[in-house]
Amino acid sequence: MEKKIESLIKEHKIIAILRGVPSEKIVDVAKALYDGGIRLLEITFNQKSETKLIDTPNAIRAVREALGDKMVIGAGTVMSVEEVRAAKEAGASFALAPNVDETVIKETVACGLESIPGAMTPSEIADAYRCGASVVKLFPAGNLGLSYCKAVMAPINNVPMIAVGGVDDKNLPDFLKAGFIGLGIGSSLTNKKMIEEGRYDELKALAEVYVKAAEN
Repeated sequence: MEKKIESLIKEHKIIAILRGVPSEKIVDVAKALYDGGIRLLEITFNQKSETKLIDTPNAIRAVREALGDKMVIGAGTVMSVEEVRAAKEAGASFALAPNVDETVIKETVACGLESIPGAMTPSEIADAYRCGASVVKLFPAGNLGLSYCKAVMAPINNVPMIAVGGVDDKNLPDFLKAGFIGLGIGSSLTNKKMIEEGRYDELKALAEVYVKAAEN
């Protein structure tokens, strides 16, 4: 049976990844992306920062308060049980990770969130799904290349997967045609310079380009 996040990704295709966006800009960025057609948002933990358990949940809360249920928000780079619980408390609906950690996946499910761990090999993909992942992200998909992705996905076609890492508006359609249900897209969509300079109309227009590319 399809999980909720799987259905949402199939419908909307793109998860916009926000990494290192200043707290005072996070709501304006989320609104610009929403106005551009984005409906799924990942706000990441910063594993280097001592304030990661303060800033990220606060950012999730701020976007949730501003947009309500219009934007489905996930926490990203979730690599500990503590971060899973903080994401849940802040109002995240799902949790993404760059790796497969059975303890983190099971805690995510136990907290009522949906888990999207990152995997690269067939064994990691199968293990992640067995542990309770709703969707698995093949990472870093762009670096690995489409031929690798297709070869890996063929025998594990029962596992819903998204492509993350190195995906842009040019190669996005190819990844969807290859069988991915959706894509996680970071810096090529959530343009750092546009955000720094408050060029939210341009960010909205960029989001529209990606949404249109995903429809073709």
